[in-house]
Order: sequence, then C-alpha cells, then structure tokens
Amino acid sequence: MMATITPNAVRLMLILLVIGVGNAQLSANFYSSTCPNLLTIIRNAVNTAVTADPRMGASLLRLHFHDCFVNAILLSDTANFTGEQTAAPNANSLRGFGVIDTIKTQVERACPNIVSCADILAVAARDGTVALNGPSWALALGRRDSTTASLTAANNQIPGPQLNLPALITSFANKGFTANELVALSGSHTIGQARCVTFRNRTYNDPNINATYATTLRASCPRTGGNNNLSPLDVVSPIVFNNDYYRNLLTLRGLLHSDQELFNNGSTDPQVRAYSTNSATFFNDFANAMIKMSNLSPLTGTNGQIRRICSRTN
Repeated sequence: MMATITPNAVRLMLILLVIGVGNAQLSANFYSSTCPNLLTIIRNAVNTAVTADPRMGASLLRLHFHDCFVNAILLSDTANFTGEQTAAPNANSLRGFGVIDTIKTQVERACPNIVSCADILAVAARDGTVALNGPSWALALGRRDSTTASLTAANNQIPGPQLNLPALITSFANKGFTANELVALSGSHTIGQARCVTFRNRTYNDPNINATYATTLRASCPRTGGNNNLSPLDVVSPIVFNNDYYRNLLTLRGLLHSDQELFNNGSTDPQVRAYSTNSATFFNDFANAMIKMSNLSPLTGTNGQIRRICSRTN
C-alpha cells in the first residue's frame, strides 16, 4: 500500500530542503559535474597572467586575503553603492581585478551562472602562488558571492603596515588565527611589492633596520613625495615564493614595520628562525593557514548570489 503524503509533510520536507541547501558545506568536488573544466580554465589564465607579470601572483594572493578578512573586495563603487576598494588598506594598491574578470568571462562561457567570483579568486590566489614556486593547498569550493560590502570593516579589520606585534596578534586572533598562523601567513610577503608610503616611516625612523638596506630604500623613497614608488617586500627573491622573507628578517631587512615586528626580540622570534632554515615547514604551515583563511565565514547554499560580473551585484 502506498503511504499518503499529507500537505503538512510536504511543507516540512520543503523547509528541510531549504535549510539543508542554505547551510550547504563546501566541497572539493562541488563543480565536478556542473563545471568540470573549471580548475584548468583558472590555472591556464593565471599562468598566462603571471608569466606576463610575475608580480601578479602576489596581487592575486593579496586580493584573496582582503576578500576573506572582510567581505567583498571585488565589488566596485557605484553612485548608489560604496564598496571596500577605497578603504585605506586597499586604495591605490590592489591589483588583479582584470585577471579575475578575464577568468570570470572564460568560466561563464563554459559554465554560465554556476561558479562564484569568490571561488574563482580563491583558486586563482592558490594557482598564482604555485606559479611562483610556492606550495599548493586543497580547496573546498561552493562559495557564493556577497551582495554587500563594508568600507568601515575594511578600514578597521585589515592589519596595517605600522602595527606592532601585540596589535598584529590581536588583529589575526579576531579572525580566529593563532600567532603561529600569523607568522606563517606573513610569509606571503616573500613575493610582491609595497608602496613607499607604507614603509617610509620605518626607513627613516625605525632603529631595527639594516643600515645598508635603509640607504637603498631611501634612494627610491624620499622623505616627501614618491608615495607610490615601489620596493620589493623580499629584497632577495621578490618573484619566487620561498623562505627568504624570514631570512631577511634575521638580518633586519623586513620592508614594513609590521614585517620586522615578527623578529624583534618578541614571542615570534623562534618561529621566524625555524622558517628561515626549513622551507618545508613554512610551506606546510602556510598552506594549512591558507585553507583556514579561505574558509572564513563563506556564504553557501542559498545565501548570497552567483555574480555574473564580479565587480557588481546582479
């Protein structure tokens, strides 16, 4: 005999279905049937971009970091919407939006309305790191895109280059990271460049800076003017992802004040020393911390949306 399904039972099943979908979990196989070539599309586009401009690997990684720490870094300002791109930590310094847009166009052509910009950015950041000889890490996918942004949160939650060690530890702890994970994630500064305005004060005023290094920096970063002049975060190998960043800290050649704070007679000194001699440990810890960062409060299921264009909501 076939059981009778009452209207109340149907409503309950629908409610449970919505709850289940709305709280869906990320999965490594999320797009395996709906967009099977996704990872290849992203990897090829990132490799092309990094080959043309090796700095792009760092730019994509930084975009992902800022996206995870706040809300929606890819959304541009409009007449009726204020995003996060003009926040102090972001203004005039973020790059890589065009690469993400290019990838999104290619992905939409292959799998329209399926893959989020947040997932594209997460994968692109990893692949940009790998393209510069850095570690890879497993990514669970299925994020959806935010429809909101917060300029205030971007100004308050992204750690700045002038922070001391206690403030850095607090800033990362507010996002659930340990001091060890702070040191590991800071190793991303083995690639990329920073503007003079972010390290001028250190160059001229910090006592714990290598004198020869400071002289070199001052040549391109005068006391006044030249705010946007660039210097590599890793003076030894700025386009190779390795552990030279930590070796530089041992010799007082951290570019940012916040960099050198990790090795300044404080609690994180031993970890910096360990990473400076063991790149395998650094790579492993960095990869694990990146997995954790990529999973900071993602929107899943029916929350958010799949943006058709990454720079604006649908």
